[in-house]
Amino acid sequence: MMMNEATREYVLQHVDDDVRRLALAGSKVAEVDLTVALQQIKGRQTARQKVPSWAAIDAILYPVGLSMEQCSSEQTARYKTAVCSRLLTDMPSPHTLIDLTGGFGVDFAWMSEVFERSIYVERNAELCAVATANFQALGRMVQTVCSDGIDFIRRHKGRATMVFLDPARRDDHGGRTYGITDCTPNVLELKDELLSKADRVMLKLSPMLDWRKAVQDLGEPYIKEVHVVSVQNECKELLVVLSQEDARTDAFRFYCVNDERAWQVPATSAPVAMGEVKCGLFLYEPNASIMKAGCFSQVASAFGVQPLSANSHLFVADQYVDDFPGRKFLISAVSSMNRQEQKVVFRDVRQANVTVRNFPLSVAEVRKKLKLADGGSDYLFATTLADNRHVLILCKKLRF
Repeated sequence: MMMNEATREYVLQHVDDDVRRLALAGSKVAEVDLTVALQQIKGRQTARQKVPSWAAIDAILYPVGLSMEQCSSEQTARYKTAVCSRLLTDMPSPHTLIDLTGGFGVDFAWMSEVFERSIYVERNAELCAVATANFQALGRMVQTVCSDGIDFIRRHKGRATMVFLDPARRDDHGGRTYGITDCTPNVLELKDELLSKADRVMLKLSPMLDWRKAVQDLGEPYIKEVHVVSVQNECKELLVVLSQEDARTDAFRFYCVNDERAWQVPATSAPVAMGEVKCGLFLYEPNASIMKAGCFSQVASAFGVQPLSANSHLFVADQYVDDFPGRKFLISAVSSMNRQEQKVVFRDVRQANVTVRNFPLSVAEVRKKLKLADGGSDYLFATTLADNRHVLILCKKLRF
């Protein structure tokens, strides 16, 4: 993608403006390629949220909107890089990375920093051209290839240290898909072939996919690591690292990740008794990755907290657990569903942040019932205890 000087100046002048209004207004300068300019402005605005360090560089080019929507965030790319760096410590150098589904190149750009040789492969010619220009602007000494990734790896001579794939998760009609067999390429069919070409294969899969099903489909003996990755408590992706060590008998490593923190889930857990709920106790809500992973017994055992029930996924303890992977609260009041008790407990509460866990009413219904506005400094959890009692737990969020 090439931009003349007039188009480049237009982008810099209007980078903060509304793209729709710019499209309607048009450009008074004939040399401005408005289609290209609007694509660059929209892309840069998206990058400010997803890839802020790139958005700060004027020379970075941006592809069409769908590619920007599908690209990884800078934060998740940095995490993959940290995983690669750790894995490489036990592997002979020189280290080679091959990204078979390069796309916009965010993951590849960061991951390539820890490899001696890195090859980006993308079958879309425009995307490949954009990525090539961007890698040059970033000073990355990498190889780019415009080709189908599977055709490339089949022709490639030699063995890679790491092959990375982010299979396309849309069908022929543009609809979203989640299952491994519904993605392109189908890595279940290609697994053995990929592992014959690489010491490790890292797959980026949909956050909607059940990790247990992914492990079962791919074959547990081939699984080296599983990572459930969240950003700001929103699950973003499922990473699976495969190896050819099919004789391995030890359990794979399993990580729950939120922002900068990765918690390695223990393979086993000790039995934990159900907890009671009362004023003065600390309440703990696991982050999105743990919710997705479903490793609640391991959480209780590892952090010394007690679940309120088997299905509520809330925990209590009489001590503050600083490193608990999730939100932390101090319980200030507890109410049953008795109307008179609720009037006493909530008489001075006008607004609260409401969460329901394993509860028969929705958030909106709880608000209506208690006449609460949204927001404020109070947090209300509506949940069900182990003895099937429905309770309302009023809390203050702890930020230290």
